[in-house]
Amino acid sequence: MSLFDHTSIQFNTLKQRAFNGRWAVVPDDVLPLTAADPDFPVAPEIIEAMQSYLGAGYLNYGPFSGLDVFKENVALHYNARKGCAFIPEDVLAVNSAAQGMYLVARYLLQPGDEAIIFDPVDFLFKKTLEVVGARPVLCAIPAETGVLDLAHLESLITPRTKLISICNPHNPLGVVYDSSVLLSLAKIAERHGLWVMSDEIWSDIVYDRQAYRSYASVSDYAALHSFTVYGFSKTFGLAGLRIGAVLCQNTAVMQDFIEQSQFNSTIEGVSTLSQIGAAAALEHAWYWADEFVEHLQANRDLAYQLLSKSNSLQPNRPDSTYVIFPKITNGLSSETYVKQVLEQAKVAIVPGSARWFGPGAEGHVRICFSTSRDVLEEGILRILSKMG
Repeated sequence: MSLFDHTSIQFNTLKQRAFNGRWAVVPDDVLPLTAADPDFPVAPEIIEAMQSYLGAGYLNYGPFSGLDVFKENVALHYNARKGCAFIPEDVLAVNSAAQGMYLVARYLLQPGDEAIIFDPVDFLFKKTLEVVGARPVLCAIPAETGVLDLAHLESLITPRTKLISICNPHNPLGVVYDSSVLLSLAKIAERHGLWVMSDEIWSDIVYDRQAYRSYASVSDYAALHSFTVYGFSKTFGLAGLRIGAVLCQNTAVMQDFIEQSQFNSTIEGVSTLSQIGAAAALEHAWYWADEFVEHLQANRDLAYQLLSKSNSLQPNRPDSTYVIFPKITNGLSSETYVKQVLEQAKVAIVPGSARWFGPGAEGHVRICFSTSRDVLEEGILRILSKMG
């Protein structure tokens, strides 16, 4: 039996614990294909490592910047799989990738500064800028292709621009930006003296055996003038541990970043237990993650095949992530379409509204497929039967 067979899902547990628009907050007759969170139990090695750590009976303070085993494993992972040259001292343990994005924005930006973000893109990019008083400048990319117009991006740069924030792989479009695009982006950043924040939380979920390169790997300037944000919720299903990492190869900047972010005392800091679980994932659970990607690729193909028969949705075919972002073709707005799907088909999906992804997402919906083939197929067939 596969690790990702329908029978491996513990639905009763999910109905108690899976929040954020998922099983615990929808009626029993609704299938949630909403937040990007796996329906499957995590790899047993992660649980065993955490139980072993607890078994010693001590839960002491850890090093302020993170446990050595955590930082070492994150650096090794990036160097082995993403073309980088990080050392453990380049890694800071943070409370989720989302917190990492906020800390980078707070460090690099002052009120009134500008930062370029994609449109559409996950709402956290805009939110973190607004929280620190910076102005988001939207760089439109086609929702159907995700192609980045670098000349257009460069035209948006002004004297107030301090940062370019990229989402690679891209949520919700599922595009993987290759090294040639990233190198061109690095040259733009260098010409204008800008920093880049690269959100790479999806970088392990890449299909069709495509290579993935981190932005920090494409040039010396990129390595020394970028922050990389990484997390464990998508690859290993560890959202509840609230664990992520920020990486920066510029030693002086990283030391100052840690100081300014208050990770030099007990004001900030990350649960040692969460770090143990994440380190075990990187060290022992790649067999699980690799099989998960195979399962997800099959689900992607199924979702694309079924949605291609729809009279109301035109699907994309993502190269990464476990969400698909079809275009609505029957004239309904994103919010109206999602409301009708919930009421008539009893399936919860996410609207492509400005609230979640920016104005460029309107006219689309996001459907998550990190579940069993059975749940995914039933959910899409319900949508087709009610919406065409």
